[in-house]
Amino acid sequence: MIDKSPVSPAPGELEFVRRFVNTLDIETGVDSLADAVSWKTWAAGHEVDGAASTAELAYARDVREALRAAMLANHDRSPMPATTARLLTEAASRARFSLRFEAQSAHFTGAGAGMHETLSRVVLAVAAAMNDGTWSRLKACVNDECQWGFYDKSRSRTGQWCSMEICGNRAKQARWRDASARG
Repeated sequence: MIDKSPVSPAPGELEFVRRFVNTLDIETGVDSLADAVSWKTWAAGHEVDGAASTAELAYARDVREALRAAMLANHDRSPMPATTARLLTEAASRARFSLRFEAQSAHFTGAGAGMHETLSRVVLAVAAAMNDGTWSRLKACVNDECQWGFYDKSRSRTGQWCSMEICGNRAKQARWRDASARG
């Protein structure tokens, strides 16, 4: 799957969340969570265990789409939708987190492998981003035919599209055509 927005990677582990949400390319219909083979390919490219049952893939798709809804809510600086909060809380419970201390730091880790490992990384990254203020910059493109996840690096935090060159240009052309038709 081609990453449409290489100019806007998210910081740290939030990039993993962005890439997880982008396991579905709405424009092409390619879904890396559609089946075990697609998932294993994506997982191998992202250094996570690709083991997942059909039920776990279905749950992961639900989490992904709930995250996308939350990323769309970030455009209006709205709170995280209740469904997203519920699914992330449930995923955190399933992950059975533990805390590992080192000489100068402490790290949460999720127990388990396969999809549990992946979702625990997602949950931990979202929690950290909410706490450090970067979560509100993770957005989904407002183009309904795209909704690709991107990290809004604009100073005003008002980025709308995954790429100004692709979706931004399409939106401007559509507005121009509409204005010309009315004109």
